[in-house]
Amino acid sequence: MADYAVIDPATGETIKTYPTISDADLEAAIGRAHAAHHGWSKETGVQDRAQVIRRVGELHQERRQELAEIIVREMGKPIEQSLGEVDFCVAIYEYYADRAEDLLKDEPIDLLEGEGSAFIRRSSLGVLLGIMPWNFPYYQVARFAGPNLLIGNTILLKHAPQCPESAAALEQIFQDAGLPADAYINIYATNEQIETVIGDPRVQGVSLTGSGRAGAAVAEIAGRNLKKVVLELGGSDPFILLGTDDLDSVVESAVGGRIDNGGQACNAAKRFIVVDELYEPFLEKFTKALSAVQPGDPTKEDTELGPLSSANAADNLEDQVKRATENGAKLVAGGGRDGNFFNTAVLTDITPENPAYKEEFFGPVAQVYRVSSEAEAVELANDTEFGLGSYIFTDDSDQALRVADQIEAGMVFINAVGAEGAELPFGGVKGSGFGRELGRFGADEFVNKKLIRVAG
Repeated sequence: MADYAVIDPATGETIKTYPTISDADLEAAIGRAHAAHHGWSKETGVQDRAQVIRRVGELHQERRQELAEIIVREMGKPIEQSLGEVDFCVAIYEYYADRAEDLLKDEPIDLLEGEGSAFIRRSSLGVLLGIMPWNFPYYQVARFAGPNLLIGNTILLKHAPQCPESAAALEQIFQDAGLPADAYINIYATNEQIETVIGDPRVQGVSLTGSGRAGAAVAEIAGRNLKKVVLELGGSDPFILLGTDDLDSVVESAVGGRIDNGGQACNAAKRFIVVDELYEPFLEKFTKALSAVQPGDPTKEDTELGPLSSANAADNLEDQVKRATENGAKLVAGGGRDGNFFNTAVLTDITPENPAYKEEFFGPVAQVYRVSSEAEAVELANDTEFGLGSYIFTDDSDQALRVADQIEAGMVFINAVGAEGAELPFGGVKGSGFGRELGRFGADEFVNKKLIRVAG
């Protein structure tokens, strides 16, 4: 099988294969991106760069249907969710285009002593490598490329091997938007070739979204070569229910938080932690509502749950559920598969000794836990190697903030799921990585924050 190929997960059909880049062409691509950096960062003003980024967003909007259909066949995302992903990208590019000068303006520093002034001036670093995952083929690129191209960096983009068509479509959009051809270069590279790219002295940083294993490997290579790294890795996000006067609304949020993108999101709600007095009614309503969501044709507008992204993804999830039940977990409802279509499922009675307790479930399988108190909920929520997102549902505002302060995660959402935005920083702690994307903080990762001190 080719390293890069579009394999429709709904049918298993290999639609098209793409050749891997040669070592010589990869070397040339690095050189072209390096050469393009000076003109893009020094000779193109920030407002001109912003207009290109704005046009990138406009082209996403103009090609909305085409782009959405590509990722339906690449990774099985239902068409309405695919369209929604494209729309989110439009918002991201608009956000950075609208705030270009503000994000890059000089930042004065108050001197403690002495005459004169001091300030921070932000400038680009150079060539950056982006290593992107398959689960959000456009959104992941937008939150990396949008701010970094605006800053003046140039980009080499390695997409997931199952997303070559969307990768090519994105490169075409950047070129059609007026970006210099060599400022954004799509590379169909192997993992071995990527090690060479990271080690190249012309490459100044790398951003990866993916598994912990991939993140550790990239961080090790980058560390040896003294390169800046941003990592957005896995998550096993807790959904903590401590109190509510509208259980039906909470259940609706819980279902949405579990099945969006087929449950294949790093920051999806995965572990549902419920206090005693709400556990039984929540479990009953949640199980019924989740079980009502049936996998279907991802090309249909009313489909909420498509196939998992690949046969490998379905095999892994099936194995996780099997091992969980073999180690004492109770399969309350669901499970099973038809090809890559995986039924929703609910697991309970998961003990710390069960392998499921520590694993991330990447698919429409929910774990539900019973706790006796707020303190126990916090302890369970934090008892994981991950620390990406979290969700707290309570009708007590003081409790909400008190618990939020104790959660070991990069993001806490109170009484809401799906509340991400272009302006809100995204990232985690612990085994979920480091660094931030989106918002002002996302534009401050790969920059030279140069101090300029002027004497009186």
